[in-house]
Amino acid sequence: MTKSELIARLAARNPHLYQRDVERIVATVFDEISKALASGHRVELRGFGAFSVRSREARTGRNPRTGAAVKVSAKKVPFFK
Repeated sequence: MTKSELIARLAARNPHLYQRDVERIVATVFDEISKALASGHRVELRGFGAFSVRSREARTGRNPRTGAAVKVSAKKVPFFK
């Protein structure tokens, strides 16, 4: 489901809300989840799942076009369970 599909479904289920208000609500929720993950917190939505941040170690990857080895630095990535 894309963000626009989520907004359309929420707007259809809540006819008393304007479409622009539903868009603002969804954007605010996503922004707050992003801010919490950026600060290293875990976000749990009961009955849906949990978002957290995981660390990936540095590794050697491959360029799919040329096959050449490429260094990939360590990074933190969002994870959903």
